[in-house]
Amino acid sequence: MMECPLKEAPFVQEDWGQLPIENEDEKMKSKIEEIYQQVTSGNREVLQEASTKALIESVIQDLDNGTLRVATPPEAPGGPWITNGWLQQAILLYFQISPMKEMEVGPFLYHDKIPLKKNFPQVRVVPPATVRYGAFLEPGVIVMPSYVNIGARIGARTMVDTWATVGSCAQVGADVHLSGGVGIGGVLEPPSQSPVIIEDGAFIGSRCILVEGVRVGAEAVLAAGVILTASTPIVDVRSTEAVVQYGVVPPRAVLIPGTREKKTPSGISIHTSCVYWVGERKASTDRKTSLNQVLREFAL
Repeated sequence: MMECPLKEAPFVQEDWGQLPIENEDEKMKSKIEEIYQQVTSGNREVLQEASTKALIESVIQDLDNGTLRVATPPEAPGGPWITNGWLQQAILLYFQISPMKEMEVGPFLYHDKIPLKKNFPQVRVVPPATVRYGAFLEPGVIVMPSYVNIGARIGARTMVDTWATVGSCAQVGADVHLSGGVGIGGVLEPPSQSPVIIEDGAFIGSRCILVEGVRVGAEAVLAAGVILTASTPIVDVRSTEAVVQYGVVPPRAVLIPGTREKKTPSGISIHTSCVYWVGERKASTDRKTSLNQVLREFAL
């Protein structure tokens, strides 16, 4: 254990009129929010209306084809991501209107409400990988036997390695490597809760777990076994005085798993999970460089 001082697409609905295309999303947003409020207030009859079903299905189709996304990237590097909570509401409503049914996929038989994604132009999906309808994959993505949930978005040339899971609404950038067994948590409720975000070029080591809307900056490196929640301390140990932060991994940071000692009221010392920020990825380290090569730079 390390000890150091710490400082704490246009949607067309015949009775909507002919708004300019840039206003269509706002109109869909308003209508979805209205329907969601009615349903949560107990008026489930609205879900039986043909116009309601058509609207919800159209929104999910736009998530599936990439026209819409649950979280909008910042306009400038380092800026805030914007969570579009109304799209999370639309996904929840989609579950309400979708009946259970059997789906045959080659030798596999599924029984679910949400169909599997179809049409993978320029994307490699290796059996028995599962990508749910309503997720979007950019060209060049490779999905090894793994799972990608509704609302998720994966950027160009990203590798989703074996038995990794990409939870609902998670946003994964381009040129990311999700190593074997990585678990990225999903979020649908409460709507507007930030999803897990992994920015371009990041390397996520085997068996890492990322949940509760954490954000991993561009080209950061997480060693195998890192567990990050919104309350996991990220301890910067690069100088004589360690500093703690939460929820956001800085761009190009190199993180390893660790523990911190904590005294309990009973007087017993326990060790709680944290991660150590041990250095920064060097400019000479290519995005395709292996995790081991990156960690060797820091004698780890």
